[in-house]
Amino acid sequence: MLPSLLIYLNRTKSQQQPLKTLKEVLSGCAIIVRGQPRGGPPPERQINLSNIRAGALARRAAQGQPDSKDTPDEPWAFQAREFLRKKLIGKEVCFTVEYKNMHREYGMVYLGKDTTGENIAESLVSEGLATVRREGFRGNNPEQARLCDLEDQSKASKKGLWSEGGGAQTIRNIKYTIENPRNFVDSLHQKPINAIIEHVRDGSVVRALLLPDYYLVTVMLSGIKCPTFKREGDGTETPEPFAAEARFFTESRLLQRDVQIILESCPNQIILGTILHPNGNITELLLKEGFARCVDWSMAVYTQGAEKLRAAERSAKERKVRIWKDYVAPTANLDQKDRQFVAKVMQVVNADAMVVKLNSGEYKTIHLSSIRPPRNEGEKNKDKDKRFRPLYDIPYMFEAREFLRKKLIGKKVNVTVDYIRAATGPGEGTPAFPERTCATVTIGGINIAEALVSKGLATVIRYRQDDDQRSSHYDELLAAEARAIKNGKGLHSKKEVPIHRVADISGETQKAKQFLPFLQRAGRSEAVVEYVFSGSRLKLYMPKETCLITFLLAGIECPRSSRNTPGGVQVAEPFSDEAMLFTKELVLQREVEVEVESMDKAGNFIGWLHIEGVNLSVALVENALSKVHFTAERSAYYKTLVAAEEGCRQRKEKVWANYEEKPVEEVVHLSEEKERVANYKPVYVTEITDTLHFYAQDVETGSQLENLMETMRAEIAAQPPVEGSYSPRRGDYCIAKFADGEWYRARVEKVESPAKVHVFYIDYGNREVVSSTRLAPIPPAFSTRTLPVQATEYTFAFIQVPQDEDARADVVDCVVRDIQNSQCLLNVEYSGATCPHVTIQFGDTKDDVGLGLVKEGLVMVDVRKEKHLQKMVTEYLNSQESAKSARLNIWRYGDFRADDADEFGYSR
Repeated sequence: MLPSLLIYLNRTKSQQQPLKTLKEVLSGCAIIVRGQPRGGPPPERQINLSNIRAGALARRAAQGQPDSKDTPDEPWAFQAREFLRKKLIGKEVCFTVEYKNMHREYGMVYLGKDTTGENIAESLVSEGLATVRREGFRGNNPEQARLCDLEDQSKASKKGLWSEGGGAQTIRNIKYTIENPRNFVDSLHQKPINAIIEHVRDGSVVRALLLPDYYLVTVMLSGIKCPTFKREGDGTETPEPFAAEARFFTESRLLQRDVQIILESCPNQIILGTILHPNGNITELLLKEGFARCVDWSMAVYTQGAEKLRAAERSAKERKVRIWKDYVAPTANLDQKDRQFVAKVMQVVNADAMVVKLNSGEYKTIHLSSIRPPRNEGEKNKDKDKRFRPLYDIPYMFEAREFLRKKLIGKKVNVTVDYIRAATGPGEGTPAFPERTCATVTIGGINIAEALVSKGLATVIRYRQDDDQRSSHYDELLAAEARAIKNGKGLHSKKEVPIHRVADISGETQKAKQFLPFLQRAGRSEAVVEYVFSGSRLKLYMPKETCLITFLLAGIECPRSSRNTPGGVQVAEPFSDEAMLFTKELVLQREVEVEVESMDKAGNFIGWLHIEGVNLSVALVENALSKVHFTAERSAYYKTLVAAEEGCRQRKEKVWANYEEKPVEEVVHLSEEKERVANYKPVYVTEITDTLHFYAQDVETGSQLENLMETMRAEIAAQPPVEGSYSPRRGDYCIAKFADGEWYRARVEKVESPAKVHVFYIDYGNREVVSSTRLAPIPPAFSTRTLPVQATEYTFAFIQVPQDEDARADVVDCVVRDIQNSQCLLNVEYSGATCPHVTIQFGDTKDDVGLGLVKEGLVMVDVRKEKHLQKMVTEYLNSQESAKSARLNIWRYGDFRADDADEFGYSR
């Protein structure tokens, strides 16, 4: 009778306790309740249901005690626990404490706000999930009497414990260990599996019971880490800041809840997963509320979208909540306009840096965030006699630079600054670095750093977990690197690294002399501008020849930059910096074409540089940043250069700012020369283009061309070229077999394929697409040095070419009938952007061909403003009025120019 006496002595007066929330069900007859949180985790209290007993749940053997064994469930114990868990977890309950025994509290628990709610003990007994403790009962206690009645009814109904068979089928086979966790995780194929969260160790680590096979596993949330509890040497635990709050946050939402878990990976025996609950994703919630931080090593396996986790963490940082209360953003000191801006890429410094030009005109060096360019892992330079050139000697550095150059140079990009890396001083074995602006650069929605990494041309930098200075798209970079490694791209390839043997013949006079004839014969050669020393001095990379050369612009005299001389520093000439900047912006790291004419005594090549149809020498003169040099007189570009220079000189721009007019008597002489000079010369018109340009040969040199062609064909007949032995390249001078079966001099304009080579017949002006089998190298005795190009391009002066296709076709047909393959008289009236503008007369009648087109109403007049041309312009305008009055051709509907000239293919 001693136990019942203890119970009786410890009984106290039942009193309803304050409302509580049920946190956890320990067994069928024991629960833990908690109060409302106020500034931290709330107090907890364990309540044991009085007067009843439920079966004990399984227990694992104590660690470190070899003699202890796993204890299985008692029959119906798990079902009793589940009955209470599903009914009560997370719900509000009230309870009365009836007595205390050895630090335990016993009482009655009710679902709801007061004791009128469902009596949990009675529900358990009525379902046959608990037995009634009958010892020590007093007959006058109605609650105890009701429990006995409910138990009798349950027995009669054979429910639960009272069912037949003893309940062996209700005992779980719990698996506390998994022999091969990685295979187990892989076998699930990242499919959601039902589970119950049995324990929360900290905010991001839980113990889960996987259903229906009862695996009890520890799961760490993928992609995040919460503050933890550090275990001290004496066994006590010291919480990190916000560790307890993070654990309570997870407990209050997941503990003993039905969830689904995606087991995503198992590195080093640690199972990583994502817990899915109908009310949300706990991983994202922990980040958003500032209870966790993203971790890179497990972020890669997160299957629900790493960008969502980054966004949640970013939200917490911006609000400075919990673990981020002292957070300072890497770009906090930057204005919005300095954080995000559009800029033009002017130069690619190496595989992770570029120089951009802002809208303000300022230049800024930008480094790509979180990536590392290719670098030498071994000795920097094994050959001590050879100068180390990182661009060519570091594996994949050239490929990385070229990828960025081709994709970005001259293009506008979007720049988002991620962080500013502070300047560092030199350390042991490490160089000093200036302050660096690190940013994410995109073009057309493509992240350049990600593209670079995905091709294996750069690697991703790994950071300490607390280092927040990283790319805003760091996870995409890691994923791109993983793909590159998997596919064996670039730096991750197992193939031999590419070797670039680039000969630098800058300043090497002997090598340059050997190379000069080759470049001269090549005509226009492709090149890339690697460096700009001054407005007219550049370093070029010749991709086909795989060499570097120093190139000087021909025909101009450019202001010299400051330079060191034996006598000291030579001061820069005025506008030298402007000229160098102009050249840099136009051609630096661009693909260009060069015509090499000669070389100087220092081994520098001299010639003409073209970019997208623009002659750089002419462009510098047009912008008043250079003067024409007398050596330009023998070039084909002399007239264009002089015309450009004259305009700048008259406006007194830049290098002409201090120009003084010549004496009066010379001015008078010049004004006399300004009168229109009618110096017609006989020409033979060979070709007329669809744009109303035409090609003509000088009659005076016609016999020379006939003799050259006759001699060349005789030599070819004696020594026919081997068919298919010639590999054409753009800009090459060659010979081509025309449709008539004869060979003519030509220039290669474009190579689509061996079967489609675009050629221009340099002595006749016509073009054709031929097979490379119809091409051969031009014999040196018949090159353009022996006889210059004979077909010169011209266009009509004083007339506008119709933009409408039908109207233009009518004009071209008329001109073809009139003058093609006939001898005419030609006079140059003024210069144009691409060719001279001329008047042309029929050889017999001396009638003006262009004037005739105006009289027939086929074209409109292009009114020129020059005084010396006004007489001609007036004659053309009078003829136009006559055609308009007669309503000829384009004037058949009257004068259309008043409102809709553009619609008729003409622009005023």
